[in-house]
Amino acid sequence: MGAKHQMTEYLDIDLEKETWCCRRCGHELISAHESYKEGCLVYDRDPTTVYRPILPPPYTLAPDPEWCRIVEFYCPSCGIMVECEYLPPGHPITNDIEPNIAALKQKYLRA
Repeated sequence: MGAKHQMTEYLDIDLEKETWCCRRCGHELISAHESYKEGCLVYDRDPTTVYRPILPPPYTLAPDPEWCRIVEFYCPSCGIMVECEYLPPGHPITNDIEPNIAALKQKYLRA
């Protein structure tokens, strides 16, 4: 088995270099000891640009920008969306993956 291991639909981890990589184009994003999101292009999207209100407030199901923001993360090389999260305004970006690199190396890079 190679040095790269699939972690999500659009993310690989290169166990030899200990870096996050785009699965689509192979671009190295950032050290695997950091959040992959820090190596991505970030778009803090206004939810009203995605979910246009059809009904008037208070009946609409469109997210209110006072209560919700959409944060999108893209590969800086090929532009594929790697992740998208819905957060309350002011909430920090979530750190959703903390791989145990030593354990992954032991499992997948047996000499």
